[in-house]
Amino acid sequence: MNIVVLSSIVAVCMAVGAMFIRLKAAKKPATLKKIILPPFFMSTGALMYVFPEFRLTPAEMLEAIGVGLIFSIFLIKTSKFEIRGQEIYLKRSKAFVFILIGLLVVRIVFKTYLSQSLDLGQLSGMFFLLAFAMIVSWRIAMYRSFTKLQKEMEKEDGFYNEKDMKLT
Repeated sequence: MNIVVLSSIVAVCMAVGAMFIRLKAAKKPATLKKIILPPFFMSTGALMYVFPEFRLTPAEMLEAIGVGLIFSIFLIKTSKFEIRGQEIYLKRSKAFVFILIGLLVVRIVFKTYLSQSLDLGQLSGMFFLLAFAMIVSWRIAMYRSFTKLQKEMEKEDGFYNEKDMKLT
């Protein structure tokens, strides 16, 4: 089986998993830790660049980062928070699932087209960088939105809230 097809199948499985995780996560309050940690965990994948076959030219890096930033716009637009009671939750978005599927289809088309002219290692390096740029920019936007809502909650509750008053 062609390695590009196999990696596309894995990407589909990961996208389905991400959809279920996102739907499940919407039932629990969001936290800064849940927003910040995924890019840090993903950053370990950058160790692939230790090996020469995964290294990219500056032009390939710019292309991958640029496409990742463009893709992140769709994720940013569908990731909104809301205050429920004293907690901040990620709003459910019907568009998120369709956008995730759309991004996956575009990714598979790009991968199929680019696999004809790039080595598998370079292609893997480009798609990792694309995904990393997309996720980091998306999570930065989520962080800013979350902290903005936190500040609004603090203003409504007065200067101190219960968490500030606890001695640990």
